[in-house]
Amino acid sequence: MDFRRKPLISSNLFDPKLARVAGGQARSAAIGHLVAAYVTGGKDRKVTRLSGERQVERAEKRELVSTMNEVFQEANVVVVAHYAGLTVAELTALRGKARVAGVSVKVAKNRLVKLALQGTESAHIADLFTGPTIVAYSSDPVAAPKVVSDFAKTNDKLVILGGAMGKTNLDPNGVKALATLPSLDELRGKLVGLLQAPATRIATVVSAPAAQLARVFGAYAKKDEAA
Repeated sequence: MDFRRKPLISSNLFDPKLARVAGGQARSAAIGHLVAAYVTGGKDRKVTRLSGERQVERAEKRELVSTMNEVFQEANVVVVAHYAGLTVAELTALRGKARVAGVSVKVAKNRLVKLALQGTESAHIADLFTGPTIVAYSSDPVAAPKVVSDFAKTNDKLVILGGAMGKTNLDPNGVKALATLPSLDELRGKLVGLLQAPATRIATVVSAPAAQLARVFGAYAKKDEAA
């Protein structure tokens, strides 16, 4: 009977070739785990970044809606127009003319503008915001209609859709009619002129009857003395 201890592990496992193969497989597996971990981590980082960007975007949208809501509450007139076909240079020129006249012009994000209109007196113009639209507004009820109408006269790509003056709905003709009126500054100038010019007339009108009455009373006095 052979009492020599038999190896518990086959000597084949210590074959150098097999060891190299096993080592290569182990390294491949380790590299695979590292790659998987990197890819998974990259996805997680990408998801985190996208989540952060979405949160910033939502915050910006809320701020825009809040800002435009204040605009619609405070502006005395709002004009809406399509601007499809306008070049960047033309749109910049419109904004420049508007700025000089105290008018603000913004490219409208229709869905957000409709949200901003809620609860304001101009809510009735929400249906105008379809397609590529701009919104012009001003505290002077004539300034925005005048700027937009004057620009549309020389550029047919700017199409006036309508607007609002508080609760009053303005169709395109209403906007154009407002544009023909004098601005507040022009009205102030005319009012000052009217107040200054009639001052001499008022003095004349007031003093003239007084002199006439004095003469009448004097005539009656002389008549009484003669009697």
